[in-house]
Amino acid sequence: MEEKLEMNFTGERLVTKVFEYWTLEHLHRYAISTDFVKNKVVLDLASGEGYGSNLLSKYAHSVVGIDISEEAIKNSVIKYQRSNLKFLLGSAYKIPLESESIDVVVSFETIEHHDQHEEMMSEVKRVLKNDGILIISSPDKKNYSDIPKYTNPYHVKELYTEEFHNLIEQYFQNTYMLYQKSIFGSIISSREINSNGLKEFIGNYSALDSFSQIQNPVYNICIASQSSLQDFQLNTNSIFFNNEIISNYINANNELEVLKSKYIEVENILNSNSYKLGRFFTYPIRSIKKYLQKS
Repeated sequence: MEEKLEMNFTGERLVTKVFEYWTLEHLHRYAISTDFVKNKVVLDLASGEGYGSNLLSKYAHSVVGIDISEEAIKNSVIKYQRSNLKFLLGSAYKIPLESESIDVVVSFETIEHHDQHEEMMSEVKRVLKNDGILIISSPDKKNYSDIPKYTNPYHVKELYTEEFHNLIEQYFQNTYMLYQKSIFGSIISSREINSNGLKEFIGNYSALDSFSQIQNPVYNICIASQSSLQDFQLNTNSIFFNNEIISNYINANNELEVLKSKYIEVENILNSNSYKLGRFFTYPIRSIKKYLQKS
């Protein structure tokens, strides 16, 4: 039954049968949101497979997950059934909810999948209560795409850090930026990480170095509100770690390397002179065998 409910993984949405390094990144974002959603009415905008909405519903008063994919919503409704959780079909820039009905909006890795950024932010602000909070993330175009020369086919319009922050500041008076990247786990931090006793080190056998701020973060996360954010512990740095996910990721890569080596080994045999010579001498025997099989 469980297997029938699993969505196919296309790369556009994370599904629970996938264990990759970005699994840690996604789970970590939801993890840091739990302090903000306790006993709150929550909107998970672009809820995808539904696992995140389900996680938040264990802390929140109620959660509604909205996604533009009919397949994702159908999967979520069947797979995740809780009395305080529901899923609706809708878009990020036309949210099917009443104005000022939500305490907290979370929207992770959504805004880069379309180019209607202003419309989305206007809708988010519309459905949020006056003292509501937005927690939103998006990849930094510089470190996610430009430097590694990577193109995500599902991304329509990525933003640089400054563009991302400036966009949110147009709609919310108070903002607080966090930055995320993967290690053998996932780290989320404010820009000045050493203020909380956390320091980033890099190095090799020849040299060591340290930094007072997280280096080359791949994802930007912003917490925003029209009200003051002083009541929340925003300066807390955090690490998300899961041995099972890391082991599965490493094992999958090891299996891939084994398959590659076997393929190369077979290819070398097929291209070898001894193999070609053997095929030449055994050709008459193979021809007779085929003839007898037909007879």
